[in-house]
Amino acid sequence: MSAKDAIFSQETFRFFRELGRNNHKPWMDANRERYRGVIVEPFRELLDRLTPAARKLNPRFAMGGRVGENFSRINRDIRFARDKSPYRTQMYLFFAEPGGEGGQLYVGLSAETVTCGFRVYGGGRISPLVQVGRERGRKNPAWIERQRRRLVKYESYWHANEKGEWTKHQGWPVKPEEWKKLQAWIVRRKFAPAAATQTGFDREVTKIFREVYPLYPFTTSPAWKA
Repeated sequence: MSAKDAIFSQETFRFFRELGRNNHKPWMDANRERYRGVIVEPFRELLDRLTPAARKLNPRFAMGGRVGENFSRINRDIRFARDKSPYRTQMYLFFAEPGGEGGQLYVGLSAETVTCGFRVYGGGRISPLVQVGRERGRKNPAWIERQRRRLVKYESYWHANEKGEWTKHQGWPVKPEEWKKLQAWIVRRKFAPAAATQTGFDREVTKIFREVYPLYPFTTSPAWKA
């Protein structure tokens, strides 16, 4: 594939839509080669194009190209889910340091949309967000406000566990009391599917990764400095 070629096509999004209507193993088995051709191979091409820039941002990022390391799983764990659909109708590519408990730079495609940006989840008492990010967020509201102004074109929302319920809050978590209970934070751009079918999509993703990267060490790295 030439560097000038588009990575994804409308077939990628058509596959996700059809999977949503036929979310069962017989359909996936019959469309396994199609899945590899319009989902797996393009995502691996995107990984190849993004890796040099990601390595410059953080040489500790995992870049082995494995599922769970750089790619989300298409199979769902349905053991405790009400919805027993066995497959996800989206795919994510992400960069993170090994261990899986910190933040991620990510790009995701689903049937109807493309998203790209930064996300971090609590993941338990020993997660970097809980051990490092929460206290830092409480102590540095001015820094967060500067990022909000710098990333004005980005959507931001965060989650907290309130009275046992996973609660979503729109906007930037600037107040110290918000960081005290913060369990997840997402800062992203949303695009129509056509954006991923254009040449230069990988360059747009690279630009977004550069812009949101400061949020990564802020929430996960003990060595962060303002």
